[in-house]
Amino acid sequence: MEKIKFGTDGWRGIIADDFTFPNVAKVTQSVANYLRGLKKEEPKIVIGYDNRFFSEKFAEKVAEVLTANGIKVLISNTAVPTPATAFMVKEKQLDGAFMITASHNPYYYNGIKFIPEYAGPAHTGITSQIEAELIKVENIKVLPIKKVQEKGLVEYYSAQGAYFRHLDTLLDRKVIRESKLKIVVDYLYGAGIGYHENYLKDDAEVLALHNNRNPLFDNLYPDPVEKNLGLLRETIKKEGANIGIALDGDADRFGIVDEQGNFYTPNQIFTLLLPYLIETRNLDGPIYRTVATTHQLDEIAHQFKLPVVETPVGFKYIAEGFLKDNAIFGAEESGGMSIQGHIPEKDGILTSLLVVEMVARSKKPLSQIWQENCDKYGRLYQERVDLELSQEVKTKLVAMVNDFQGEQIGNRVIKETITIDGKKFIFDNSWCLVRPSGTENVIRIYFEANEKDDLEKLKNEVLNWLEQ
Repeated sequence: MEKIKFGTDGWRGIIADDFTFPNVAKVTQSVANYLRGLKKEEPKIVIGYDNRFFSEKFAEKVAEVLTANGIKVLISNTAVPTPATAFMVKEKQLDGAFMITASHNPYYYNGIKFIPEYAGPAHTGITSQIEAELIKVENIKVLPIKKVQEKGLVEYYSAQGAYFRHLDTLLDRKVIRESKLKIVVDYLYGAGIGYHENYLKDDAEVLALHNNRNPLFDNLYPDPVEKNLGLLRETIKKEGANIGIALDGDADRFGIVDEQGNFYTPNQIFTLLLPYLIETRNLDGPIYRTVATTHQLDEIAHQFKLPVVETPVGFKYIAEGFLKDNAIFGAEESGGMSIQGHIPEKDGILTSLLVVEMVARSKKPLSQIWQENCDKYGRLYQERVDLELSQEVKTKLVAMVNDFQGEQIGNRVIKETITIDGKKFIFDNSWCLVRPSGTENVIRIYFEANEKDDLEKLKNEVLNWLEQ
C-alpha cells in the first residue's frame, strides 16, 4: 500500500487496494485530530458522497469516526454533487465537509475531499497538517453507525433546495424561462443526476442521459471530455436540441456541446463566459487562472482593463483568489470554474447553467455566439498530451527539463520561463508547459498557439526535444 497523500484535490485510491474502510477511518481520525487542534467548540461537519461503489458506506464510516471524536455530523440522504456539499458548509456555517468521491476517475477508484469552513478545496497548509496527523495516528475512535443513529448524533439532510435558492441569486431565471430552450444533459451516472431537470423544470425542456446509478459507469469514464460524449452529441442532433451539457462523477466539472453536436473545451467556454459575465454583471476585479489555462482570458481581460493572476494547477489556488482578492472569475483548464458571489469551489452545474443563460439571452445558437466571440476577441488553439512513463524515466525527464537553461526549443526562441508549477516556456505567439503529475507516472504537456497549423508544429518541436 502506498502512503496516503493528498493531491491537488484530495486523496484518491483504488477500492479494496488502498481505499479501504481502515484507511478511510485513519484519514477521518487525522482530520478529526486536525479539527480538534483548532479548539473550536462542538465542531460540525457535513458528509456528501457520489454514486460509486460503496460510497454511502464509506460515508457512514466517516460519520462513525467523527461522532466518536465528539464532532457533530450531517450526512446526505442521497448521492450529492461536490459543489452542493461545499455550499452546505457555507449555508449552515459548518466547520467543513467530507466528500466521498473520485471525481472523473475510473469506477475502481474512490476518494476523499476535505472541504474546510470556507467551502472550497483545502489548501496545502491544511492538507500538510492532516498528512502530519496521519503519521501520528495510533488509536482510531469508532462509534458503530447504529449507535450513532440511536444516540441522535447524525442528522440527515438534502442539499438541493438550499443550493437551488442560491443559484437563483447568480442566474437570470426569467431570461432562461422566456427562451423555451431544449437541453440534453448527460450525467455520466454521476452525483449530479436530477439537478438540471429539477432546477429547470418550469423553465426549459430537459432530456437526461445516463441518469441512473451505475457504480461501474457502464464502462464509461465519468469524465465530460469529447471522446466520452458520443451519445450526447447524437441525441442533440436527433432531438433538435439547443444545447448539450455533461457533468463528471461529482458534478464539479462540465462539458458543453452546441446545437450542431460540436464539443467545446473548458478553455473555449471560459473565453465565452468571461466577457458575458463582465458585461451582464458589470463585474470589476481580478481574474484568476492556472498556469495551464488559456491565455485567451488574458487577451479578454486586457480589453476590459482587468488584471489576471496566474496560479499553480489546482482549484485550491483559484479559491485563494476568491477568498483573499475578491476575484470575479476563476478557471482551470481541466474544467473547473466559479464566479464572484459563489463558493470558492469549482461547480459544473452553475457553469453549465450560465452557458444556458448566455444562449437564452442572446437568442442565437451557441455556434454563432462562438464565432462572434472569436471575431471580437480572437482565438487561440490548445492541446494537451499526457506521456505515461516509468517512475525512473519520469524522474529523469523532470530533472532534465528543470535543469534546462537553453535559449530555444526547436526553432522557437524562449522569451520567458515560468516555474510556478512545472516549467512553462513562452515563445512568440505560443507557449508550452511541461508538468509532472503529482499522483501518476505521467508528464502532462500543454500547448497553445495563435494558429492551428502552428500548434501542430509547436507540439512536434517540444515532443522531439523531450525525446532527445
